[in-house]
Amino acid sequence: MPKEYPASPKAQQLQESKKQRLTYILVVSALCVAFYVLGAWQNTTLPKPVSNSADITRVGCDPTTATAQSSGSVPSFGPGSGEALDFDAHHRLIINDTDAAAGLQQFPACPLNFSEYTPCEDRTRGRRFDRAMMVYRERHCPGKDEQIRCLIPAPPGYMTPFKWPKSRDYAYFNNIPHKELSIEKAVQNWIQVEGDKFRFPGGGTMFPRGADAYINDINKLISLSDGTIRTAVDTGCGVASWGAYLLKRNIIAMSFAPRDTHEAQVQFALERGVPAIIGVMGKHRLPYPSRAFDMAHCSRCLIPWYEHDGLYLAEVDRILRPGGYWILSGPPINWKTHYKGWERTEDDLKQEQDKIEDVARSLCWKKVVEKGDLSIWQKPKNHIECANIKKTYKTPHICKSDNPDAAWYRQMEACVTPLPEVSNQGEVAGGAVEKWPERAFKVPPRIRRGMIPGLDAMKFDEDNKLWEKRVAYYKRTIPIAENRYRNVMDMNANMGGFAASLVKYPVWVMNVVPVNSDKDTLGAIYERGFIGTYQDWCEAFSTYPRTYDLLHADNLFSIYQDRCDITDILLEMDRILRPEGTAIIRDTVDVLTKVQAITKRMRWESRIMDHEDGPFNPEKVLMAVKTYWTAKASEEQN
Repeated sequence: MPKEYPASPKAQQLQESKKQRLTYILVVSALCVAFYVLGAWQNTTLPKPVSNSADITRVGCDPTTATAQSSGSVPSFGPGSGEALDFDAHHRLIINDTDAAAGLQQFPACPLNFSEYTPCEDRTRGRRFDRAMMVYRERHCPGKDEQIRCLIPAPPGYMTPFKWPKSRDYAYFNNIPHKELSIEKAVQNWIQVEGDKFRFPGGGTMFPRGADAYINDINKLISLSDGTIRTAVDTGCGVASWGAYLLKRNIIAMSFAPRDTHEAQVQFALERGVPAIIGVMGKHRLPYPSRAFDMAHCSRCLIPWYEHDGLYLAEVDRILRPGGYWILSGPPINWKTHYKGWERTEDDLKQEQDKIEDVARSLCWKKVVEKGDLSIWQKPKNHIECANIKKTYKTPHICKSDNPDAAWYRQMEACVTPLPEVSNQGEVAGGAVEKWPERAFKVPPRIRRGMIPGLDAMKFDEDNKLWEKRVAYYKRTIPIAENRYRNVMDMNANMGGFAASLVKYPVWVMNVVPVNSDKDTLGAIYERGFIGTYQDWCEAFSTYPRTYDLLHADNLFSIYQDRCDITDILLEMDRILRPEGTAIIRDTVDVLTKVQAITKRMRWESRIMDHEDGPFNPEKVLMAVKTYWTAKASEEQN
């Protein structure tokens, strides 16, 4: 082949071609970099609120809110869309149904008589079941033919609840329009009606001087102030005043009561910003792991503790931590003083107390003190001495079940739940926990001892750091630190890292561990000093409508999309979320696209955001706000 000289026309054409190719590559590269920088800038800069949104028209807003909006201080987000989500509460929103006009079929509103619908505790359905042992008050969820697909309406005149701590003492009447308890429990100071509000004086059946004074009486008998006691359970809680006043002592109580003739007592508790759940001591285990609570409480809760071979006290024993306390006030305690007022004979009450004392001894419990209206027992730290006690008390026997944490639709057993083995008499079975607040960030004993496969101390520490980072990312968008939220639910809580990252704020978190999870971490969450429950999200949660301000779902829909219809899960989220409440949903982009399409039919406003690590992570975050709407005033029943 002949040699090409630089001066030849062919060589000049070759050089020109190379220059053009190089220029093309440089231009394309520069454009790629420019668009990447622009995209990253748009995803890290939150657009200012739009003053005249085509989707939502606000009327009757507070002047201070309007000022905040005009100054651009109302949080909003959207990757470069220029549209805003408003997380502030305004009480009055008019929805222009643009989605319906665009051809999307909106979910209809349910009739007003569904305003307090609790699907799995429906009283009409409950009547089909046995009344013995309160079975008819337990969970009985609707079958496919009974499920409804409509949006539960808020009652006319619904208002965003008072902020904590004022909410502990006040609630709007229109939010829970029931006067029954204020009349039925008037002497006991449970609740009072004052104009358009309810007031909660803090009274109770066994604490007419108020829950605060009652708790002070307990504190004189066992210490409630040194951080040793952090988690508590209140059986038959009323409006949860005991739990409400424990909070200022850094003790968080899981209060539960059935949906019964005491109308809406759990709903009142949650409206106050106090942890509570619908539940009952029936035939099934309570939905909590073993060794969960530092303290259990019954104040005239009417549970027959000595019946069925001590079945119900055996269940309390299962969920109490080693060294935990059981507190009983009301019949039969102090019967010599109260037997006339209780309209029972002295002999009857004495026999009842003797039977309770006998069951407690058979569980290897030690009676700590009885003073006035209070009696307190303590569960042993381990079962070294229990073996000798069981030689005397043959019943209840030691349980043979291999999983004491199994609690979802598992029947109770009248047996003593065995504790993990120890090497000496002073050792706490299963491992000791730190005092609160250090307890929240120390490795839980279940993880430290390798009792949860796949989890160890290193993964626990990494998880804590991860959630600190994620919550910092959330704070750029939603007002977590501004007392906007009180009742928070983590629908797939894992190790409780989300709850731990919120301890500095005035919120409490219901940590939910799905029963379908690969790892049962709820016991470790309790060891951290948090509360929670088991749940199958193919069913409804045991709470009233409009009881949570913020719902957090981390990869929940990936778990359930092949198990049940995710539309039903989202409708359940809508049921329990308050008007103008917030939902944070983390998942893959294809799952979130499906979720967002459904939320548009639920009168939610939502945006999909990038992962906190940037746009190249396949996981995204959907932020949503449930818009304000209520049933029509014309539907109100007289």
